[in-house]
Amino acid sequence: MKKVFLTAALAVLSMSALFAQNNFRGTIVYSATSTGETPLQIPAEYATAEVKLFDNKATTSSTLFTNSPMVNSVLVDGNNQTNCMDLSMIMMFLQQNEVELDYNGPSKILVKHTYTQQDIDSLTIPVTEGFYIEYVNGETRTICGVEAKKAIFHVFDEEGEDHPMTVWYNETMGPANNFLFNGIHGVALEFTRDMGEGRQLTLTATEIKKGKVKEVDMYLPSGYEEIPNETLEALFKQIAEEMEYLNE
Repeated sequence: MKKVFLTAALAVLSMSALFAQNNFRGTIVYSATSTGETPLQIPAEYATAEVKLFDNKATTSSTLFTNSPMVNSVLVDGNNQTNCMDLSMIMMFLQQNEVELDYNGPSKILVKHTYTQQDIDSLTIPVTEGFYIEYVNGETRTICGVEAKKAIFHVFDEEGEDHPMTVWYNETMGPANNFLFNGIHGVALEFTRDMGEGRQLTLTATEIKKGKVKEVDMYLPSGYEEIPNETLEALFKQIAEEMEYLNE
């Protein structure tokens, strides 16, 4: 199964591309617009977003990229991704509904995942379920003064129908495979999300601010704890089961 987080990713990478070190340091500012057949009301907290880049690292606390109110920030460091999750609100909700969780650990936790070379290679293998990335040669645009190359996310629904979405990316900034953007090379400067029922949300870079980002900006925030994977899986499973029961 392909690993995709948010959100919510043709040729196998060469060794030189895999270990390429981008040295861009700065912030990319995005704006979100409704671009589907059905108008989409965009809440203020979703209207703009920022991603900070430092060499091969990327981080954001913008809701457009964290994809969940429980995720306060996301850090991509090479092939490693860490989500800083705060479960206090959902734990309080369950407690108010007299649900007792087996878990008694901290509510602010670190969720870490390392993408393997197999995960990365699989991103560009054509499939008929899940998704894959097609990198299109020879088509470029200029976005915020930088060259953006074209890629297509081929996304398949449960019936196996392809819903292709165009992504414009720059491979000289950010991680070699950026899992904030489903594993695209570098960083996406424009991409569209299918929100269902004819609604689409397009994010476009409106400003690229060079500099003023330091390595300390890539540090994980304090107050979060890492817990064993088996504990985490059991917690998420129980929360999902209890929420399903309460929603019946």
